[in-house]
Amino acid sequence: MGARLGSLLRAGDLVVLTGGLGAGKTTLTQGIGAGLGVRGPITSPTFVISRIHPSLVDGPALVHVDAYRLGGSAELDDLDLDAEIAGSVTVVEWGSGLADDLAESRLELVLEPDGDARVVTLLPTGRRFHDLVQHVIR
Repeated sequence: MGARLGSLLRAGDLVVLTGGLGAGKTTLTQGIGAGLGVRGPITSPTFVISRIHPSLVDGPALVHVDAYRLGGSAELDDLDLDAEIAGSVTVVEWGSGLADDLAESRLELVLEPDGDARVVTLLPTGRRFHDLVQHVIR
């Protein structure tokens, strides 16, 4: 699913991942990175907060953010993500309620474990992502 989603994303897109520890947020981001064709490895940026993975295929970079350790939207603002967002695909783990102001349109994915599988709920905001969701679920 991540690779399929990644192949549909473009510069300026914001994806917010929500789910508990071990829900698969970083694994999904790895798939998105594969679909975008960015340099890896993609690992959890918990301690560095954010990593930029440049494109290997002349596409947008992937900005991977982990907001788990941030104390609020002011700290997320300090990362100056809005300077990177126009030319990159930005994925924010633990970003629900914090990353909402980064872009008018965004796609939030809520990941919930279900045994060995995951249930993923897609919550699009804005026309761009309402249209895109139809391609992801096909």
